[in-house]
Amino acid sequence: MSDEMRVLVVEDDAKIASFIVKGLKQSGFAVDHAPDGEEGLHLARSQNYDVTVLDIMLPKLDGLTLLRRMREAGIASPVIILSAMASVDDRIKGLQAGGDDYLTKPFAFSELLARVQALIRRATQTSEPTKLTVGDLSLDLITREVIRNDRKIELQAKEFALLEYLMRHPGRVLTKTLILERIYDYNFDPQTNVVDVLMHRLRSKVDKEFPEKMIHTIRGVGYVLKPA
Repeated sequence: MSDEMRVLVVEDDAKIASFIVKGLKQSGFAVDHAPDGEEGLHLARSQNYDVTVLDIMLPKLDGLTLLRRMREAGIASPVIILSAMASVDDRIKGLQAGGDDYLTKPFAFSELLARVQALIRRATQTSEPTKLTVGDLSLDLITREVIRNDRKIELQAKEFALLEYLMRHPGRVLTKTLILERIYDYNFDPQTNVVDVLMHRLRSKVDKEFPEKMIHTIRGVGYVLKPA
């Protein structure tokens, strides 16, 4: 994703805001953060953003009011609404106020990123590769089919998300913290061994039946995917 893509994050929860801002910056976006609705509206009016990530429950000015004022001011850029409220009525209110997408807390960063990218593609009518290939391993983002050396590999949702993340950054060492924040949500304890367990499962499917291993452990740091 281009460094020119700019995202506004309006979120008063410091932990969630940090999780989103850090993840978006690591994915190549320029990011501004507003901790309340008034500052969010000021930034939205003074800068052009490709996407706004907007919490509903905000101090000084609530998210729906902020969104309505953005639309009244002629700001047409896409908005993803974040909310702890999951009812259909709440989603409808958000979309009627001018939102383009709605994500219920808690969420995994990988899902937020996919939605941000989809809204930018829709707004700019640009396309992104639908297939990732590293060595003899390929992953189809549309059909969700994974093939290594002409052999189909069946993956569960979290395994697929982890492999996609590794394949988007071949040769780059990804720390457990990065993986945890990308694949799971911000409520996870960083001390958990969930990444090790998930990586073990993925390896058993991607590497076990093949003489050349692609997923490597960098002890004390993290994991890296390299072409076989």
